[in-house]
This record gives sequence, C-alpha cells and structure tokens, in this order.
Amino acid sequence: MPEIILKDVTKMYGKTAAVDHLSMVIPDHSFITLLGPSGCGKTTTLRMIAGLETPTYGEISIGGKVVFSAEKGIDIPPEKRGVGFLFQNYALWPHMTVYQNITFGLENLHWPKDKMEARARELMAMLRISEYRDRYPSELSGGQQQRVAIARTLSTGPSTLFMDEPLSNLDAKLRMEMRAELKRLHMETGATFIYVTHDQLEAMTLATRICLIKEGILQQYDAPLTVYNEPVNMFTADFIGSPSINLVPARAGQTVDGGDQLDFGGEPVRFVEAKRYTDAPVTDGKEYVVGIRPENIVIRPEGRFSGKVYSTLPSGMETVVKLHLHDQPLTSVIFGSVDFRVNEEVRFDIRTDKNLLFDKESGATVRMGAIKA
Repeated sequence: MPEIILKDVTKMYGKTAAVDHLSMVIPDHSFITLLGPSGCGKTTTLRMIAGLETPTYGEISIGGKVVFSAEKGIDIPPEKRGVGFLFQNYALWPHMTVYQNITFGLENLHWPKDKMEARARELMAMLRISEYRDRYPSELSGGQQQRVAIARTLSTGPSTLFMDEPLSNLDAKLRMEMRAELKRLHMETGATFIYVTHDQLEAMTLATRICLIKEGILQQYDAPLTVYNEPVNMFTADFIGSPSINLVPARAGQTVDGGDQLDFGGEPVRFVEAKRYTDAPVTDGKEYVVGIRPENIVIRPEGRFSGKVYSTLPSGMETVVKLHLHDQPLTSVIFGSVDFRVNEEVRFDIRTDKNLLFDKESGATVRMGAIKA
C-alpha cells in the first residue's frame, strides 16, 4: 500500500486560500479522517489528493511516485492514481442490479467473466449483500445502497479509498452500524482510507489519525486519543469531545505552594503543573482559559466546590448535568442512571491532572495539570 505525502500543498480561489500550506504524511494502511467545520478545506484536500482538484502550489506523492508538482508541471489524472472514491449520494446506476453495479468498473477494464463473478461474490459476501444480488437500488434501504456503493468502489482493488461524508444521509442507528462495518473493512482490505467528516464522534471512533483543519490551516494531526487528551490549542480542545470541554476564563496570580494561583470562576485555586507545552512562565495578572473535560467534574457530597444545577439530560447510560459555579456555566457527565433536580445545590470536585491551561490571547495550550483548592 502506498504512503501519501503532501508537501506545502495550497489551493487558492482568487485571493482566498481554501487550503493553506498543508504538509502531512499519510502512512500505509492508515485510516485518516479529515475533520473540521464546514468550509475549512477538508473536501478540497481530499479532492486534491485524488486528482479531482488541481492545487495551486505544492507537491503530492503516492507510493513514492509524484502525482502532482506545481514546480515540475506534473499532474497525473485520477484514474492513474490507483484510488477509489465513495460519494455522499452513493451514485448507483438505477437501471442496474446490485451485481451489475459492482461489476460495472470491471467490465470497463475487460475482466474475464469468471474473475468478475468471483470478485463480485467475494465483495457481496464481505459486505453481507449476497441476497440482494439481483435487486435494483430502488428496492434497497439506504444502508444496503451504501454497502453496494462500497463494494463497487472496492471492486477494482484500489490501494486508497477516499470517502466524502458517505454516512451523512443515514439515520443515527444505521450510521453507527456502518461505522463498525467501515472499521472492519479497513482491517480486512488493508487499504488506506481517507475520510472527510465534520462529525467529531465519527472521526474519533474510526480514525487511526485525525487531521483537524480550521480555515484551510492544519491545527493538529495525531491519534484520536492524543487529540482529545492533549489538544495543541483551544480550538482543537473545543472541537473534539461531546459534550464539549468546559472553557473557564481565569486570571493568574503568584505561584504558591508549587502551583500557579488562579481566579477560577470566582474561586481561588492552584493549578499544579503535570506537563508543560511552552517554557514561558504563567504570568501574574495575565488572562488564561482553563479547559476541563465534563467527565472530570465529579459530583459528590464531599466535593470542594459548590454549584447549582441548571438542567439535566439523563440518557440511561449517563446523565449530562449543567451546573453554575457562581455565574460560570459548567458541564458534568455522570455515568449511570442518576438524575438531579433543577436548582439543586450540589458539591463537586475537579479530578485528574489532565486539565488544560490555554493562553487566552493566542489560544495555545501552555500547561496540563491538576486544579487544587
């Protein structure tokens, strides 16, 4: 399988950079999600790698072969890049059966009928659609159509599979099932998967690495749990995670008892460093933002902090609790079937040393640590 390398890839539309000096390496057999808000440049990035869009500057290579270079004047067409593309709308031929849709590309490549039949059977069995062989797309559910589209894309054995929000038309339950299928397919085929989504849960559950983009600029390119636990900036921390991270404005005070004093939501606390991301000191009087994941706000009778319940969202497996610490809103996740009354006074602690301290002005992560009374 080919390693894919992007060097300083830029796509300009007039004076606007849709993708701005993007450099990244996509390893063999990986499952990469291009993640970010609408209009951030993720689909443009996918289309440039596939050859459906021409970069303005930069270089792209697949398997050691340069497929695009602005400097050298190279631009190899999509059909010669050994890639498959799975579209959002499935793009199945309505007048063809499942079997005919799957083998359409193989017929164009003049495969012998016996090999075509064997390949189609293999893919239908893999995707559990053998019983629908002679049905037409209009006779299939959305999930079944999606499986046919995947089988058709895989039929020619592409080394890399590009997917642009392929599950967005499915309902929530079916989306969850298809995520599991895609993850299984990735392991079985050994292909490199590159997947565009704006759904951070989809990115977290599917990817071996997440490429998070904002306004055409790469923010972080790491394994999902690294992006979640060690975001490089406030945008990344806020974009990844459901419910979203708590971001609490804080003003720094003097260093006391091995920790930096903070005014945290009207409460004086110490931020005790566990890891530092910059050598710059936490400056007395400077404005920062503290990031706390909802699961790290633990409601219990002996808790250090006191807050008032604003609302609760019980779902059976867990309950999302909205709190007010003075005038500061906070979100907590309590696992298990529990509930609280609105306006109930509760006590809580902030556990772990994985809370984050961001520079308010730049948004950069400066420290990770524990919040102490």
